[in-house]
Amino acid sequence: MATDAKCIFQITGWDEKTYQEIEDGAKLSNAKVTQSYSGAIEGTSTIEYLMSYTIHGTASFVGLERVSGTVDGKAGTFVLQHTGSFSEGKARSTWSIIPGSGTGDLASLRGSGSYMAGHGEPAQVSFTYAFESNA
Repeated sequence: MATDAKCIFQITGWDEKTYQEIEDGAKLSNAKVTQSYSGAIEGTSTIEYLMSYTIHGTASFVGLERVSGTVDGKAGTFVLQHTGSFSEGKARSTWSIIPGSGTGDLASLRGSGSYMAGHGEPAQVSFTYAFESNA
């Protein structure tokens, strides 16, 4: 049975490097980010984003995030795969838990979610998750 949940994350570190300048301010970059979670997910994470910035100040990104903590009182780690964008001062991402990426009590965790956050604001996360009995 799936559970709908909410939590927040706060970025605790951001190290971004441009690896290709395009023109008129457009660029490709890589960011290594750390975050802390509270709410339905309690813990920390590290994420690597690949980003494409446009000349209009918008961006698209993909990322892989390893979360270490608890979900529903169960401890372990799992990996999220992100697809998102940045426009009008807000980052938006949809993500899913990579099947088979969980460890410990979270080995059977499955789910997906999304977030939206302004620059420097805690991100409001909504997600649906379940624990598969045959994992």
